This record gives sequence, C-alpha cells and structure tokens, in this order.
Amino acid sequence: MRVLLDECVPRPLRRELSEHEVRTVPEMGWAGKKNGELLALIKGAGFGAFITTDQNLEYQQNLHAAGISVVVLVALKNTLSVLLPLVPELRSALERLRPGEVPHVSV
Repeated sequence: MRVLLDECVPRPLRRELSEHEVRTVPEMGWAGKKNGELLALIKGAGFGAFITTDQNLEYQQNLHAAGISVVVLVALKNTLSVLLPLVPELRSALERLRPGEVPHVSV
C-alpha cells in the first residue's frame, strides 16, 4: 500500500513500515499545504493511507466524503522513541483499513 507520513510524524518511522511504499509530505513537495488541499493531493496521488498525529483532522475535514483513510497516532509526544511502541498496532490498522476510516492507534 502507498502510505504518506504527515509533516508531524518523524520521518524515520518509515523504516518500520518497510512492507509498504512510504513517502513523506515534504518529500512529495507538499510541505505547508492546508489540510483540505493536502487531502485532495493525497487522493489524487493514489495513497491508500495518511498517517498523522493531528487528532483534530477528522473533526476539521470530512474524511469519509474525501475517501481518504487516515491513521491517527495518539501519544504524549510525536518523537520516534514515543511512537515506536505503536508500530505493531499501526501495522495491524493498515492491514484492515477501509477508505474513509480513521482508526486511532495508541498505547
């Protein structure tokens, strides 16, 4: 699956998802884009999932209507060391993800 990491997610997390084709927002040239525009770009580029730590995104945007699947990582900080324990549940969430779903992954 093609997966996109939000700017707020540490880039090295991509190494933990080697079974997927993982890109980052900055790598795609989309840094600084507003959420609505970013979601349109994500869908247009054929990404199957967007991973973020932004817990407000699902309340600010109609993700179901946009057809974008978003996985929200819920942690006290968005550092790699804090997010690494979430990886097994993140992988599981990606395996069963459906368009428009917004699962939250937390410890």
